[in-house]
Amino acid sequence: MVKTLDATRKIELIRQSLEDKKAENVVALDLRQASESLDFFVIASGTSRPHLEALERAVRERLEDEGLLPLHVEGPSQRWILLDYGEVLVHIMTPEAREYYDLEGFWTDAQRLSA
Repeated sequence: MVKTLDATRKIELIRQSLEDKKAENVVALDLRQASESLDFFVIASGTSRPHLEALERAVRERLEDEGLLPLHVEGPSQRWILLDYGEVLVHIMTPEAREYYDLEGFWTDAQRLSA
């Protein structure tokens, strides 16, 4: 049975799972005022490909426990994993990829959500 959770609860579970696995610099952005097609991003850094994969597994397992499966997954690559949970997109990146693509800088109009 597939359950639904509101975006706030999804973000809370995602943050918890990332922080439990020692993700670095976890940030949640509310994009609803800055974009017509995107709602929320959660962005986190991992130190290596194995760390990125551990972070991905942690998010997927935590949300599966709530009956949620990702709609789409990109990766794992050496630098970036994307998990699509509908209104919440999770970007798990190496620090180098995060600096290069600068999603937070691109979305400067987005509101940062507090933990």
